Amino acid sequence: MSNPRNGDTKPPCLPRNGLVKIPTQPNGLGSASITKGTPAVKNRLCQPSSVPAILSPALAHRSDLPIPSLASPLSLATLASVSSPPGASLVGLNSSEGSEQPSPERLPGSPSERQLAVDEKILNRLFWYFSACEKCVLAQVCKAWRRVLYQPKFWVGLTPVLHTKELYNILPGGEKEFVSLQGFAVRGFDGFCLVGVSDLDICEFIDNYPLSKKGVKSMSLKRSTITDAGLEVMLEQMQGVVRLELSGCNDFTEAGLWSSLNARITALSVSDCINVADDAIAAISQLLPNLTELNLQAYHVTDTALAYFTAKQGYTTHTLRLNSCWEITNHGVVNMVHSLPNLSVLSLSGCSKVTDDGVELVAENLRKLRSLDLSWCPRITDMALEYIACDLHKLEELVLDRCVRITDTGLSYLSTMSSLRSLYLRWCCQVQDFGLKHLLGMGSLRLLSLAGCPLLTTTGLSGLVQLQELEELELTNCPGATPELFKYFSQHLPCCMVIE
Repeated sequence: MSNPRNGDTKPPCLPRNGLVKIPTQPNGLGSASITKGTPAVKNRLCQPSSVPAILSPALAHRSDLPIPSLASPLSLATLASVSSPPGASLVGLNSSEGSEQPSPERLPGSPSERQLAVDEKILNRLFWYFSACEKCVLAQVCKAWRRVLYQPKFWVGLTPVLHTKELYNILPGGEKEFVSLQGFAVRGFDGFCLVGVSDLDICEFIDNYPLSKKGVKSMSLKRSTITDAGLEVMLEQMQGVVRLELSGCNDFTEAGLWSSLNARITALSVSDCINVADDAIAAISQLLPNLTELNLQAYHVTDTALAYFTAKQGYTTHTLRLNSCWEITNHGVVNMVHSLPNLSVLSLSGCSKVTDDGVELVAENLRKLRSLDLSWCPRITDMALEYIACDLHKLEELVLDRCVRITDTGLSYLSTMSSLRSLYLRWCCQVQDFGLKHLLGMGSLRLLSLAGCPLLTTTGLSGLVQLQELEELELTNCPGATPELFKYFSQHLPCCMVIE
């Protein structure tokens, strides 16, 4: 991540595992995650940035009023001479309804300046430049700002993350009361991530969220104790759900999937659930004819499961991610390429039994692929890269992290791919400076990751300045990446984000 500018403070936006989570507030309604974009894009959301000068000269030149900037989430609150009420929720609406919030007449400055501070046309433009964390804080400044910020357009792409303890308020008598979710409904959230919930918690959520029956399109349950009965009730009651994620949920069974899955589901993600095996894939293939995306991380799924997909899914399914499916071999790849010939995104990350022959099958049969992930496949060699370069002419993204047998020869094959825009070579321990020279003619490259490549030197890396169209370059844990090299890149690749 790039270093903040001098004098800037770091926003309260801490990326972890691809998520940006808003710090939880005492009332437990202050969490949301950003789930779109690459890690570098998510990092940008936390970087300081300037805000267009749309304030009046009278405000801009007052020494006692700071210019709004992303470096300080409270700068606009300071402009209004008011801070967030102690303990106020960053996301919930009801938490601040009883607080004393200033009216436009009580704001500092002349009448024209006070009017400008609550001008909805200006605020509608200005608030686009703030992160989700900052918008949550700014919404507490006054009712006018909250009214503008609570428009659904400012929250598109965000998924609130609610833990079990955040779903209840403890009353004086010790009883638990389910929190109000009206603030989420006002902003039109159509997706939620619930962590650690039980069947009862899910039923309470359905009863208390106004949009749950038809308006929720995406549900994610993580580390939860949901059973077959809870899963069935949820999908029966929440008729709008078309995207479902189950992660770390070990209490539902394959029978629960057979009784719960509905044909309206188009995207399904199942990971780290111990009861998922071949029968679960059979349920998915037979009950989800409109499936477009399947993300699966299961240790007990075998080659047989990949032959269950129907002709209908072969036409509609464009994304398949098989992560750490250790039992999948080249025989499973044969079944997969014949069952799902229209894939555009494929991940075999961690499928350690897949070899070059399996990659050859992929390259020969899945010519529409635009993204291919072969990370953590230790049996992949340079020969696999030759198959990819020869047949996958539409490929835009290739992930080869921890493919430890790839050498400079393999990079020479990739150099012929004119469509490749993103190339990940993290911890490819045999890649050397000579291999980088093959990449210097790839004018299509926009993202290149060389993190953890131990044999690359400063001299070899410096040649990357020839890639003038490069937008992101990752050199984390790369011994050849010196402070002098980063300075050199800042001068010769001014439009490239270099991740140290």
